Amino acid sequence: MVPRYTRPVMAAIWSPENRYRIWFEIEALACEAMAEYGAVPKDAAKIVREKGDAAMAAFSEADLARIDEIEAETRHDVIAFLTWLAEKVGPESRFVHLGMTSSDILDTCLAVQLTQATDLLLKDLDDVLDALRTRAFEHKHTLTIGRSHGIHAEPTSFGLKLAGHYAEFVRNKERLETARAEIATCAISGAVGTFAHLDPRVESYVAERLGLKPEPVSTQVIPRDRHAAYFCALGVIASGIERLAIEVRHLQRSEVREAEEFFHKGQKGSSAMPHKRNPVLTENLTGLARLVRSAVIPALENVSLWHERDISHSSVERNICPDATIGLDFALARLAGMMSKLLIYPDRMAANIESLGGVVHSGEVLLALARAGLSREDAYRIVQRNAMETWTKLGTPEGRTFRENLAADPEISGRIPAETLDAAMDSRQHLKALDGLYQKVFGESGPAL
Repeated sequence: MVPRYTRPVMAAIWSPENRYRIWFEIEALACEAMAEYGAVPKDAAKIVREKGDAAMAAFSEADLARIDEIEAETRHDVIAFLTWLAEKVGPESRFVHLGMTSSDILDTCLAVQLTQATDLLLKDLDDVLDALRTRAFEHKHTLTIGRSHGIHAEPTSFGLKLAGHYAEFVRNKERLETARAEIATCAISGAVGTFAHLDPRVESYVAERLGLKPEPVSTQVIPRDRHAAYFCALGVIASGIERLAIEVRHLQRSEVREAEEFFHKGQKGSSAMPHKRNPVLTENLTGLARLVRSAVIPALENVSLWHERDISHSSVERNICPDATIGLDFALARLAGMMSKLLIYPDRMAANIESLGGVVHSGEVLLALARAGLSREDAYRIVQRNAMETWTKLGTPEGRTFRENLAADPEISGRIPAETLDAAMDSRQHLKALDGLYQKVFGESGPAL
């Protein structure tokens, strides 16, 4: 991921320095386990640990260059690292990597990096949830127009809109927690995963100390269905980000103007049009969501490896693992900040509710006529006729409000009292179930209306 969309804390997880520290930790733990079970001299394991720790503590650009230099000759990244480590450890390095294969190191390291990245993403999700919860309670009783097909439907609560997104991100967090548990898997099983040259207790030892679980059957690599499920979870989270971003983008349109991203002092919206205040953050989030989702198909295709292993997945994961997690981390952090500062305009929302002359209350009028004894078909015909009369003449000299048209309709006159029509036009009736809805989403209803 380009630096523009990279936060340092996530980038550090995918740095060569962190990768090599994890590689050494795996090798050192395996060596210690073998010493505990008598396959390696304990003094040798101690030296590997002490000298290796010292080398990793002093790890520098020169060490990176040295590993790269070795790899340029060996064409093998793990061998290059082991050769560098041997230079630091000395003769006892012959006890490092005994009976192990490269995938033991690579796959176990990837599991550690993905769990590190996921822990950060879970914290990011908590920040998004905090922002959504705060704004949902702040605007629990803020009336706004609901839209279906992009067209005015019936009034709703802006807080309830946000509560729906909150509930979605709760589900997304649960999905990510499940994905983390599945991806936190260790494999120290040797060539083709048979433990022919390793005691299985070595794998258990390493897994426990790294916070992982042993893979039941590694076949030399950890099966990639785990990784596919992980990236699918990231893709679903990205779609949740985009759904909320698109809502804000629509609400910020000039014709709507119900909410907008915070506009900083000195910020410029256009190089040509000084009046512009564009939804650049949410547009950016939409684009980042596409990038994160782009990792899903390659991850699914990685599941089908040849026999016990091949490395067709390797080049894919070298790209999608850092890019998807870095991109999602940035997007979640941006989303939390954007929602915390989102400018919300209740007066504009109220004006938009009535901007069509009251036709958005047609559903309640329909119910009132049905309760008064009309068939649903007749009630629908009468209400639609008056709604269309209001709609088509809106803003013209002969135009009347929906309420006025209803009162003048001979099929309605005398059937229902004026106060019933007035009550049907009251947007607040759409808030009466809010306490129960908030209780379901947040576990509390908050202040009453």
